[in-house]
Amino acid sequence: PAIAVADPAPSYPELLRQANAAPRLKAAQAGVSQAEGLARQAGAHPNPTLTIESENFSGNGPYTGTQLTETTASVEQTLELGGKRRARIDAGRASVELSRARVRQTEADFAFDLAEAYGAAEIADLRVQLATEALSLAEDDAGVASALVKAGKEADLRSLQAQTAVETARADLGEAQATRDTTFAKLTAMVDSPVPFSTIPNSLLSHADRAETIPAVDALACPAYLVALAEREEVARRVKVERTRATPDVTLSLGVRQFQADDAHALVGGISVPFPVFDRNKGNIAAVSSELTAAEHNLNIVRLDAQADIQSASARLTASFARVKSAQASERTAQEAYRLTRIGYESGKLPLSEVLIARRTLTEARAQALNARQDRLNAEAELAHLAGTTPFGDL
Repeated sequence: PAIAVADPAPSYPELLRQANAAPRLKAAQAGVSQAEGLARQAGAHPNPTLTIESENFSGNGPYTGTQLTETTASVEQTLELGGKRRARIDAGRASVELSRARVRQTEADFAFDLAEAYGAAEIADLRVQLATEALSLAEDDAGVASALVKAGKEADLRSLQAQTAVETARADLGEAQATRDTTFAKLTAMVDSPVPFSTIPNSLLSHADRAETIPAVDALACPAYLVALAEREEVARRVKVERTRATPDVTLSLGVRQFQADDAHALVGGISVPFPVFDRNKGNIAAVSSELTAAEHNLNIVRLDAQADIQSASARLTASFARVKSAQASERTAQEAYRLTRIGYESGKLPLSEVLIARRTLTEARAQALNARQDRLNAEAELAHLAGTTPFGDL
């Protein structure tokens, strides 16, 4: 098989537009098509029945032969009473609306998951860069330590400590590269891209540096609540369907009977109605009514959960603004502290342990700054997810 060549990933909005054929979205759309087909079928009338009967066409005595044969051709049509067809049509339409609500929820879920995967891939790529830089700094520190040991200004132990720090940094780089490969593979699979992505040239993380107004989100507009609302409506329509089934249907018949002996014919007709003694559909009515009660309770649960999630996401987003600024300030401070510590070590004024501590502090500060920016993105994406809108739609 041909080896796929890696490509840079498109921007998040462009990738989201290209992902219309993603398997998850296509499966949801197939559910709408299924519901639409069932809704069309719900409006169908019962088919008529054509019956042909022949009597007295053989026997003994006077019935020998076919001279006394009587042949009847008739058509039977069942008439649905009690509003059965209208109830089925309404239930079918409610099912279509439910499927469409689920599609909108799936689209919102997919947009959120894609934003998370896109941000995670970019973060992982930056972590590789930071790990590479950390390894370079560790190697530089090890070189300085080795030179000082050779000059007799440091004990051999310092060189071993510096080399241990290099190996630790190299292991961290390997772990960062593995995480990066995993996140890019997940991003590629989400959009079913034939070519694996290798880089993120269009930064989504830069959005985390903006200070924006937190939008107000209505819990009653959340995709999850709208799905629960559509589910309750669909169940309510099915309750009506089951209640109409308790009404007996009437079957009418009309035909022509041919009398072979008299070479004559006559009209025949009839009517039949089931007598509801044993089955009045009470069990199905009770079952679906209980399902409706559960759907109403679930609707209230989803509303309360949506309100709590909106408050939580809004609070996280508010806190993330300050956290990003604080983490970036800490990173700048750690960068300057490492620079000064390195100068002091090279001039023989500070021990190697101070350099190692300063470099570790710098590495942790950079990681915390990345985490803060990632949390900022995730909180904003979650709020957009709850609102049923596309995250970062202004990019």
